[in-house]
Amino acid sequence: MRICIVYDCLFPHTVGGAERWYRRLAENLARHGHEVTYLTLRQWDCRADPGVEGVDVRAVGPRMKLYDTSGRRRVLPPLVFGAGVLLHLLRHGRAFDVVHTDSFPYFSLLAAALVRPLWRYRLVVDWFEVWTRGYWREYLGPARGDIGWVVQRLCVGVTQQAFCFSRLHAARLRDEGMRGETTMLAGAYDGSLEASPAREARPFVVFAGRHIPEKRVGAIPPALLRARELLPGLRGTILGDGPERSEVMRLVADLGLDDAVDMPGFVPTEAVEGLIADALCLLLPSRREGYGLVVVEAAAHGTPSVVVAGPDNAATELISEGENGFIARSASPEDLATAIARVHEAGPALRASTAAWFAHNARRVSVAASLELALAAYGRGPSARS
Repeated sequence: MRICIVYDCLFPHTVGGAERWYRRLAENLARHGHEVTYLTLRQWDCRADPGVEGVDVRAVGPRMKLYDTSGRRRVLPPLVFGAGVLLHLLRHGRAFDVVHTDSFPYFSLLAAALVRPLWRYRLVVDWFEVWTRGYWREYLGPARGDIGWVVQRLCVGVTQQAFCFSRLHAARLRDEGMRGETTMLAGAYDGSLEASPAREARPFVVFAGRHIPEKRVGAIPPALLRARELLPGLRGTILGDGPERSEVMRLVADLGLDDAVDMPGFVPTEAVEGLIADALCLLLPSRREGYGLVVVEAAAHGTPSVVVAGPDNAATELISEGENGFIARSASPEDLATAIARVHEAGPALRASTAAWFAHNARRVSVAASLELALAAYGRGPSARS
């Protein structure tokens, strides 16, 4: 089968859950003998190989700054990427049986839908998140937010085979008017399906992700300060980078936590896994998660997670309270510190039950399981060639 994957980012040149999903999807499809093309924006030196074995990676737009100074997505890159996808599919769409795209950043999905009648490929769309109108207005302001919501509604109205990774966003997709079939993909985990023996926890909590407003990385230092009143000697490791990194570093200094918090930025994958495996818990204070892959990755090492309840946080669906972690009521220092203390009090028994949770769910949340569902959907998707 000839498959075109469309996303404006490529792991590891940019880091995030969606990036890892599309990288793993492309590599797995190629290993299964399919011809795979990956359309993206350039994030690597033009003289270098983007580094995806067996996959034809095509940059359909230049290197661009994706986020503004506040950590929110800029509008221009999605427009440029959408135009690049449109031109590429107009020229080469005949070569594809399936175009598999993320719903975001929307204009690339609209471009693929616009060209589809010409070449009649199947259109498959991942909906990691579906934003409410209220959230759109909060994110971009009333006028621009309403425009964003309308564009999202246009994308929902496209005839497509839709994939969702959470019950939260599958329900929102239906509420927004999705009329076609929606398939639940339970995961994007591509590590070993055998749980690693749980290590003895060291006294630190770890965060891994982008430093953007939705991740609420700034909630970690005050929570750690409060938790250290309950657990003297507790430390924190904050991995990753992003627009809010300097503010988080300032907050660490203001709270007198320089000797208790490590902020090494981005580190190699092996180092991330080692830190997560050793940590008391993964601390993920995000207000908005489309899935929460890092929770599964932590559980693979027997490390429980602390996430925060909220209407836009699908990561809570991955937590079985008291079995593989806890859901804090809010991102306040008191609520996060209380959840961390509960992890400490549960001790080795919680690490054992976390490893057991992973062993029970590993196949269900794996890329392999999602790949099987994707391949089945490719064969029955709308607008197939006769």
